[in-house]
Amino acid sequence: MARANDRVEALLQEYADLIAIRGGDAFKVRAYEKAARSVGGFPTDISTLDEKGLREIPNVGKSLADKIVEFLRTGHVPAVDEARAAVPAGVRELITIPGLGPRKAMVLHQELGISSVDQLLDAIHEERLRDLKGFGERTEENILHGISLMQKAGEGRILISSATDVAEQIVSDLSGLPGCKRCAYAGSLRRMRETIGDIDVLVAAERSEPFMEALAAAPYTAEVIGQGRKKTSVRTTTGLQVDLRVLPPASWGAGQQYFTGSKAHNIRVRELAVRHGLKLSEYGLFDAESDELIASATEEEIYARLGLPWIPPTLREDRGEVAAGLRGELPELVSEKDVRGDLHTHTDLTDGLSSLDDMVAAAADRGYAYYAVTDHAPNLYMQRMTEEKILAQRERVRELDRSHHGMRLLHGTELNIGPEGDLDWPDEFLAGFDLCVASVHSHFNQSRRELTRRLIRACENPYVAVIGHPTTRLIGKRPPLDADLDAVFEACARTGTALEVNSHPERLDLCDEDILRAKRYGVKFAVDSDAHSVTHLPYLRYGVGTAQRGWLTKDDVINAWPLTRLKRFLRPGGG
Repeated sequence: MARANDRVEALLQEYADLIAIRGGDAFKVRAYEKAARSVGGFPTDISTLDEKGLREIPNVGKSLADKIVEFLRTGHVPAVDEARAAVPAGVRELITIPGLGPRKAMVLHQELGISSVDQLLDAIHEERLRDLKGFGERTEENILHGISLMQKAGEGRILISSATDVAEQIVSDLSGLPGCKRCAYAGSLRRMRETIGDIDVLVAAERSEPFMEALAAAPYTAEVIGQGRKKTSVRTTTGLQVDLRVLPPASWGAGQQYFTGSKAHNIRVRELAVRHGLKLSEYGLFDAESDELIASATEEEIYARLGLPWIPPTLREDRGEVAAGLRGELPELVSEKDVRGDLHTHTDLTDGLSSLDDMVAAAADRGYAYYAVTDHAPNLYMQRMTEEKILAQRERVRELDRSHHGMRLLHGTELNIGPEGDLDWPDEFLAGFDLCVASVHSHFNQSRRELTRRLIRACENPYVAVIGHPTTRLIGKRPPLDADLDAVFEACARTGTALEVNSHPERLDLCDEDILRAKRYGVKFAVDSDAHSVTHLPYLRYGVGTAQRGWLTKDDVINAWPLTRLKRFLRPGGG
């Protein structure tokens, strides 16, 4: 079910890794990595393009376009197959460990004969890595942590974006069948968890067989795990398990509540039902003694009969939501429609894939009241930013301002927080921007004290309005920074610096638990897409879901504010 763009992106990234493992030219590695990102973010389905059309994609030349055409036609590229054959499969597995790059993986194989994660673990426990150049005790600790991250990510869980694509396709297909009264996904995906183990799909219908048969016969179904009258489980061609349950229409609300979970939330609600002399199941809320059906058609009815308001799925994690509901203190969560603009985006002036004009037009199409362009500053050296380039972009931003249905444009930059907390440009130059986002992009392995001070120094700069992707984590690939986040949260509250909820599905940074902690300090937040292409702007939905899981309201989110209030916040000392 994966898009052709996604499949080719994965292929090109794999080839880049294989070249790096074999000690190939760094420029060639970088070229394939850039091409992979360009293809993945390209808005058009590349399977509809010929060789000439493919060459219009940034960073894709004739040779690469020919390889893509061949891959889409045959499923193979000889150069990639040859590289795969030259590198032991175990070494390719090693580079999937967060923090262990291709060069170190090859050193481990050449020097110690390591070609599996188990062999690597044995070597670490025997302290054999410490004799290798470039390795040491800290390296061992980082690798062990990376293996732990990889194992957690590999427990059959995928990113929320990938699961959403599959779920929405299935819901769309089943909703079109005769007899379907309701159809929706439930489970951890409805609760907007950052990774998903399997997908639960619910159908309300009188007859279950047509829906079970349709899922089993779907082109994206690779295997039927189990098929019955009430439930069918399949595995998709991408290896994801999907569980379909068909409910009587009268039981829709009870089924939705039960199968959305979480387990801990359901236990808490069932305990409340027992105290009311009731019992709750996927079929309805019943009187415990007479078995009389009390409510089942909607979730709202069930919660109301228990003395609760409807509890949004993103809160159903047993984090106090039931008690808050009983007290009438549930927050009115921020929603995607509340977000008035995006404050962290990139163009092809640096590492984005779309032009400024295209990004602005796409933002206007989303109905935003304002929109910020924040290309990288010069200390991210690969972007080759200069003062002249950024000032020329500012002139173009000013020309485009108000030209798209009254949407206001903000000219900003994403600064790099250096090892000492220093920033790319002096304060007098930063004063010319409407908005400065500051992020850590390197030196991730500094000490806890150094990382904490580094982030706090950035917060203390009067021109920094937002700390971007604050922990720098990449889900399943890179661990969060080992910083004292409580000290950072306290500094943000003191200086009036917002923390970003980065909506990219590989980041979702801050995560929900960190948001909850930061909110207690009185911190404000910016829910941003960090879009590098027009196709990334819709990622905002995942950031909003994460913000909801952190109990945020629109008053907590600065880009849910009117522009006049936002501008007051963005002014030095205005937070």
